[in-house]
Amino acid sequence: MPELLCGDDPEPSDRFPAGPLFVPVRPGPAGCAARLFRTPLGERTAVGFTSARALAATLGPGQAWIRLAEPALRALTAPLGVTTVTVDPRLSAPAPTPVAPLAPVAVSPRITRTA
Repeated sequence: MPELLCGDDPEPSDRFPAGPLFVPVRPGPAGCAARLFRTPLGERTAVGFTSARALAATLGPGQAWIRLAEPALRALTAPLGVTTVTVDPRLSAPAPTPVAPLAPVAVSPRITRTA
């Protein structure tokens, strides 16, 4: 059986570690939790950046992060059913802004006439 070259295999069977990543986190009840994102198709994915500068450029300078190796990030998110790790995404949707509650509207009772 001929061996496939890297260019012939659309999904190489070997995963090459990306090395230590800057992983965005959020505060949780037991410390920090890795933030999970969605791909453009709606799949959940873990995200890591190869530099703090790339993380800040995408998510903002106030985003908290930790350093994790790519296999550790996969192991952390696998029990949650997340099998994809996206490295250095270029775009992200802005965080939702809080919306002020609407003022209550007075509702008058509806009067119906019967003939």
